[in-house]
Amino acid sequence: MATTLRPATSTSTAGPARGRGKRHSPYPGWFYLPAAVVYGVLFLVPTFASFYFALTRWTIFDSEFIGLANFVQFFQEPALVKGFTNTFVYAVVTSGAKVVLGLGLGMLLTSQIVGRGYLRAVVFFPVLVSSVGVGITFQVLMHPSRGAINSALGVFGIDGPGWLVDPQLALLSVALVDVWKGVGLATLIYMAGIVSIPKEYYEAAKVDGAGSWTLFRNVIFPLSWPATSTVITLSLIGGLRSFDLIWAMTRGGPGFTSDVIASVIYKQYQAGFYGLSTAGNVILFLAVTALVLPLTRFLARKEVEL
Repeated sequence: MATTLRPATSTSTAGPARGRGKRHSPYPGWFYLPAAVVYGVLFLVPTFASFYFALTRWTIFDSEFIGLANFVQFFQEPALVKGFTNTFVYAVVTSGAKVVLGLGLGMLLTSQIVGRGYLRAVVFFPVLVSSVGVGITFQVLMHPSRGAINSALGVFGIDGPGWLVDPQLALLSVALVDVWKGVGLATLIYMAGIVSIPKEYYEAAKVDGAGSWTLFRNVIFPLSWPATSTVITLSLIGGLRSFDLIWAMTRGGPGFTSDVIASVIYKQYQAGFYGLSTAGNVILFLAVTALVLPLTRFLARKEVEL
């Protein structure tokens, strides 16, 4: 009797073990068809179409295949190369500042301070405001002679610079406004990451006599690394694709000193160079992909190590 039961028992336990390794979706395959159609029509088709039209000289009515001539011309134009360089400078500056300020504000706004709820609303409010509205507002505030910022500096005897008319300051001035507008979202992400850290880690650190810096270095920073990787990725992608704030504040000026790749592409469309501007879009897409994918994998590995 035991011999007859033993095979049955091994079979019954082996079945779930084999099935446990296979994860089947609870939904049938055709459930995903509407989303796949929308994704294909709105993303895949335009993406592949742009790759083709980047190799042509086209208008609304016709197109002429010219190979890689648009890409060659793109990198031969000094203004286009300048915009390409400014894009990476702008993205690195804004994303780095958002990480540092977001982490600091996140730690401050999760501590026991007076008016914490009010301060959270104040920090996050700029995120809700239109980028164009923010750009127009700061364009007035940063006016070299009539702007409120330079007028306030003049009270203290400081001669304010030409924030948006100085070629050396224009791009960085827009970057500072971008940080002011976007740091609220970074702060919110950090707040969520810090609040999710179990209290046992804080208690253990205090028992070991850890000070504020040791607590930050050994507990808060490593355990909030998922928030850091999220902020870096989102800020970097947003910086590489930035357009509306720069266009509202400087339109790429003075000259081409604050142009980024998106504003250059828009100017080429305005001038009727559709093939050249499409090539710029393709270059931007490839640059973002080539930068973000390895960065995401690196941040994910760091998250596992920490």
